[in-house]
Amino acid sequence: MFYLRVPLYWLYNKVHNIKPNAITVVSALPVCADLLALEQGKQIHGYVIRSGFESDFVVGSGLVDMYAKCGHIGIARQVFDKMPTRNVVSWNAMILGYGIHGHGKVALTLFSQLQQTGTKPDHITFIGILTACSHAGLVDEGWHYFKCMRSDYGLEPKLEHYACLVDLLGRAGHLDEAHDIIKKMPLKPDSVMWGALLGACKIHSNIELGEQAAKHIFQLEPNNAGYYLLLSNIYAKAGRWEDVAKLRTIMREKEVKKQPGYSFIEVNKEVHTFLVGDRSHPQSEKIYAVLETLHGKMKEAGYVPNTNLVLQDVEENRKEERLCNHSEKLAIAFGVMNTSPGTTIRIMKNLRVCNDCHIATKFISKVAGREIIVRDKNRFHHFKDGLCSCRDYW
Repeated sequence: MFYLRVPLYWLYNKVHNIKPNAITVVSALPVCADLLALEQGKQIHGYVIRSGFESDFVVGSGLVDMYAKCGHIGIARQVFDKMPTRNVVSWNAMILGYGIHGHGKVALTLFSQLQQTGTKPDHITFIGILTACSHAGLVDEGWHYFKCMRSDYGLEPKLEHYACLVDLLGRAGHLDEAHDIIKKMPLKPDSVMWGALLGACKIHSNIELGEQAAKHIFQLEPNNAGYYLLLSNIYAKAGRWEDVAKLRTIMREKEVKKQPGYSFIEVNKEVHTFLVGDRSHPQSEKIYAVLETLHGKMKEAGYVPNTNLVLQDVEENRKEERLCNHSEKLAIAFGVMNTSPGTTIRIMKNLRVCNDCHIATKFISKVAGREIIVRDKNRFHHFKDGLCSCRDYW
């Protein structure tokens, strides 16, 4: 647990008696975005209004980015629409915001509006567009915009754009086509590219192609635990426990360390962080009691734990127990017990949310009567009344 008592610029103001300027504000906003510190971001926004910085398009772009990354895409759009002047950075912030929230068609509509203004898109614009298409499953549209980078704007696609295209095709199940892109592209594929294909192989349970992708990844990044775990998940889902054990042995021999998954939530200007099975929090006993109560209500509503995600060949009850202690579930339980009924709960996770936690959070949103917004490594998920904004395409 750590604290966000005052924004950085207020600290400057009190200690050094220096009035924060637009540059200070622009520097502080990404910190709020990275920590999902919405209340702190709102304080900065209030200062922007009082100081007359609203006409500064750099400040405006920073506010759009902050609100989008804190889960308030609606307020981000309001700020964007009120900006008196915009440049390509402003448009990019809004398009990228829609992309990570899964609003693919809205992002494409906004791109059309950008074109009408005569603003020339840049490489980042197309990363936003391709990301939006990927999260929304807009394969044909993604292909179109990838091609028009070069044909309409003279922009040569970079590795990031090819990675987005591979991700787009892979998520949609076009694995062979995604593989062909990697083999035929004019640039040397990196681990991110092969990782996108490996992730798609996990989604669609393609062991053979997943092994090929992993082989390339392990040559490029032999110490990245995340890719070993992706391949382990593919093996575990197929019940190939011997292969899971072999990968674990390789990781031990190479001293590959798994990045710990953690989730955090801001309540009353304090950020509370949770690890898997964490019992270090002062309210730990109550958190687990609330989680147990929620778990019972979820099961009554039809929730069935997805124990296939546990990468150990152990008894079902032990698998279920391990799933129950995932960090995002602890953070959500903490949010339920420390906020008023009906308050939106906002969680950030450093890794991709697992399938079971995604299902469980849908049930919690229903039985607890809460809207829950989760930002994971890749995108936002908005849970409400037992449904998720991603429509289970993620």
